[in-house]
Amino acid sequence: MKFTQEHEEVRRTIQRFIAQEINPYVDEWEEAETFPAHQLFRKMGELGLLGLTKPVEFGGMGLDLSYGALLAETLGEVDCAGVPMAIGVQTDMATPALAERGSDELRKEFLAPAIAGDMVACLGVSEVGSGSDVASVKTTARKDGDDYVINGGKMWTTNGTQADFCVVLANTSDGAAHRNKSLIVVPMKTRGVEVTKKIRKIGMNSSDTAQLFFDEVRVPQRYRIGEEGKGFIYQMEQFQVERIWGAMNAVGILDQMIDKTIEYTRERKAFGRSILDNQWVQFKLAEYKTEVEALRSLCYRAVDIVVDGKDATELASMAKLKAGRLMREVTDGCLQFWGGMGFVWESRISRAYRDGRLPSIGGGADEVMMQIISKFMGTYPKNN
Repeated sequence: MKFTQEHEEVRRTIQRFIAQEINPYVDEWEEAETFPAHQLFRKMGELGLLGLTKPVEFGGMGLDLSYGALLAETLGEVDCAGVPMAIGVQTDMATPALAERGSDELRKEFLAPAIAGDMVACLGVSEVGSGSDVASVKTTARKDGDDYVINGGKMWTTNGTQADFCVVLANTSDGAAHRNKSLIVVPMKTRGVEVTKKIRKIGMNSSDTAQLFFDEVRVPQRYRIGEEGKGFIYQMEQFQVERIWGAMNAVGILDQMIDKTIEYTRERKAFGRSILDNQWVQFKLAEYKTEVEALRSLCYRAVDIVVDGKDATELASMAKLKAGRLMREVTDGCLQFWGGMGFVWESRISRAYRDGRLPSIGGGADEVMMQIISKFMGTYPKNN
């Protein structure tokens, strides 16, 4: 993947936005355990940053995934991971299927305002008993006249307390688990939709996470995205984009953490010299830098495959797996070099350490990524 002058102009726009509109407020948002999504997204929408890869006819810029990957990577410069994750939900987790498969009427009603930042989106897939095992979701949507009536609940819903609509994966028939699900847009103000809990987490604090409950929620069948029964397939396609986005964001975060650790250890003195003067520290940071660069190359290759219109599920799964592992390993190792300051709550490295635990769980746990990779390798049992 090669960045053009146009890519670099977009990168500079993102960097200016981060410096002016996000980083000065991150500490406040982390303390509040939320951020003003509508306010921030409207500003991003004005700059076109929420629709880089979305159709021009609905307000997007119509660019390829390399620009979305650029956004994810550059958002690594944000002084927390929660706000970038919330942005990623808006751009690359809750809206890809809507943009690709939704009717024009549905895209005009929900995608266009999401691109403009006038609506905040969330994704309702995980449930209390169904996280990475997407096929086992229990939420139902039965037909009643021209409507669906939805019952069930969703868990770990990023943006859930502020969202205007939720893209819900629900069972629309009693058929096979991979062919009985549909993706349905549910406006959050619909009668019967309840945010039952705002979930406290050990990291990603500036991003609000909700538990949702649906009690006889009635929405028109025209709010279904694409064909009925294809929801599982559409969600797997969304996961491919989501996992590339998450891995690219990890690359940006890890770059920042290594650079900040070099800066800190150069200034910190112990036993008459800087911490960075120790060969072990130099070599370990060199190893981390090499690992991150390898992840970047893997991500860029996956993006190229998607841009070429081919399936990148295997490489996206590899990138997601490696990103989660490196977020844990690198932030932990860097924190050690910060010493006592690394154990202070408000230090940047301790925040990255806390935030960095989620990528090995969210969007499909490490074990699910290895299962997917094993299937491509032909080593996973066919009867499983």
